[in-house]
Amino acid sequence: MGIKSWLAKPLASFAVWQMNKWKNDPISTQEKIFLKLISKAKDTSFGKDHHFESIKTYDDFKKQVPVSDYEELKTYIDRVVRGEADVLWPGKPIYLAKTSGTTSGVKYIPISKESMPEHLNGARNALFSYIHETGKSQFLDGKLIFLQGSPILERRNGIDLGRLSGIVANHVPPYLQKNRLPSYETNCIEDWEAKVDAIVEETISEDMRLISGIPPWVQMYFDRLSIRGEGKKIGDLFKNFSLFVYGGVNFEPYRARLEESIGRSVDSIETYPASEGFIAFQDSQIEKGLLLLINSGIFYEFIPTDEYYSENPSRISLADVELDKNYAIILNTNAGLWAYSIGDTVRFVSKSPYRIVVTGRIKHFISAFGEHVIGEEVEYALLSVARREGIEITEFTVAPQVSPIDGNLPYHEWYVEFAKAPVDLENFSNQVDLVLQERNTYYYDLIVGKVLRPLIMHKLEKDSFRSYMKSKGKLGGQNKVPRLSNDRHIAEELNEWIIS
Repeated sequence: MGIKSWLAKPLASFAVWQMNKWKNDPISTQEKIFLKLISKAKDTSFGKDHHFESIKTYDDFKKQVPVSDYEELKTYIDRVVRGEADVLWPGKPIYLAKTSGTTSGVKYIPISKESMPEHLNGARNALFSYIHETGKSQFLDGKLIFLQGSPILERRNGIDLGRLSGIVANHVPPYLQKNRLPSYETNCIEDWEAKVDAIVEETISEDMRLISGIPPWVQMYFDRLSIRGEGKKIGDLFKNFSLFVYGGVNFEPYRARLEESIGRSVDSIETYPASEGFIAFQDSQIEKGLLLLINSGIFYEFIPTDEYYSENPSRISLADVELDKNYAIILNTNAGLWAYSIGDTVRFVSKSPYRIVVTGRIKHFISAFGEHVIGEEVEYALLSVARREGIEITEFTVAPQVSPIDGNLPYHEWYVEFAKAPVDLENFSNQVDLVLQERNTYYYDLIVGKVLRPLIMHKLEKDSFRSYMKSKGKLGGQNKVPRLSNDRHIAEELNEWIIS
């Protein structure tokens, strides 16, 4: 055992002891966070506009501060981007994280000197929780790779801006720098395919033990490693590879293919990082769900998803959430985001401690006929049948077909890229449709009532989704294909890759 792996165990025990203090007193912890945020921001432009000086309770806050998305906060954020101080949070942010918006183009999310450490602590404590529970720390004695964006940042109006993963890359602690790959020069390559090829060359002969990244882009790395390694499994190329850390998308659609590429099982840790804050991580290899980080400078609110688009939706704090109910998650952060709808939906699977699973995106659904099918439902329908039938999925997306050219009933149109395709696609799609009907009663009623016909599934060519993302300039990094769309923009562009 090396010195790093030896020292990690007492450090992990101390970190877990600290976490247990707020895990065991969650509501009081959130109340303290709330009051601290309000007090700190009362003299900002936003605080003055919303009378923070008069806010004493959460009920006061709800009366003064409406739920907002990026568009609704944009007038304030634009002032921040122009270099104005004391707008959403005292002073200027130290970073602006660039993200891709659906309606706003590029979005700029502020990261303050108070919030930046929480991004780092979340990742660190995810590893410490794993070490403490399992006793496994030897991965720290080998090489670690984080597939991420370029660390090169742009300077604008006194603020550095770039992708979150690139920003975080500038804060890797010194004790991990010698273990970390790829090199700084390789990490700065902008073209994702060229970057992956360079990473393969740098890592193929190394003692890789921890690999981290968004699953579809890790799969691309694995595919190219296997080609370079003359078809060898990743587990054979990296004999000490023992830990996979991921986030950004649901792992399940990618699990079978990634495990096939590795050739053996490895432990994994799911994380829930966002530009807006590090929200949760998997703190146990045994218990289900991700530990909600209630002491990380974020005060959380929740809106039941079935009320989200109503005129006066319920807004509740952590104290009033229920198990197994879908909520839109709302953030108030120590970087100055207030009642900010991040767009994700979550479901609580435990309240002691508070653990969540991410169920989808509030805007990624299909409700062309009132069915309101969500990501969790389509993923379950597809993957449960695929597992049963020995089918492997690479990627997929679903869109409504409201006006079929044949004049028949409308339907949901599925575009699926298979790693191992079904022999009978029509039978497979029929089974998926039946499971979806079981999961969503509104969809079932529309099928039975002859408003919709059962789904139609298309098989796509190999690497279709990569080709699509490349055509949009979104290959690699933190970019993801939406699983559900309530329009046909993505669907129409994927038609060229359908296998007849």
